Order: sequence, then structure tokens, then C-alpha cells
Amino acid sequence: MEELVKYIVKSLVKDEDAVEVSMEETETEVTIFVKVNPDDMGKIIGKGGKIASSIRTIVKSMLAKSRKKVFVKFGE
Repeated sequence: MEELVKYIVKSLVKDEDAVEVSMEETETEVTIFVKVNPDDMGKIIGKGGKIASSIRTIVKSMLAKSRKKVFVKFGE
């Protein structure tokens, strides 16, 4: 899952080396943390949050069978 998110994010940003993706998993939820260069944050969020929402949708659909809550958090 982390590799998929990293691939998507790297394809959107200029500074690919600054992309960091990590994942924390508990019994009831999965949280994916995405860190990028502050200059690239707007590209990840997108106009009106549409790109961030799309990334969240992809991750949720990939983890739908696990029946866990899924969160994707973006930061610098």
C-alpha cells in the first residue's frame, strides 16, 4: 500500500526525493502519512482538495476487505 501511495505522489511532485510515506496499523484502523516538500503541498492537495480526496478513495478501495477505518494524512 505504501508503495502505491508513494508512486502516485511522486508522479505529482517536482521534488521526488522529499516524498516520505509511512503507515501505522492497529486492529481497527490504518493511517498512512505522506510528507512532501512544502512547495509541492498544493499539487498533492489539488484544487478544492480533489487530488487528496482521490488518493484517499484509492487507498480506501484497496483496503475495503480489511474492514478497517482508513486515514491518509498529508503534511510537510
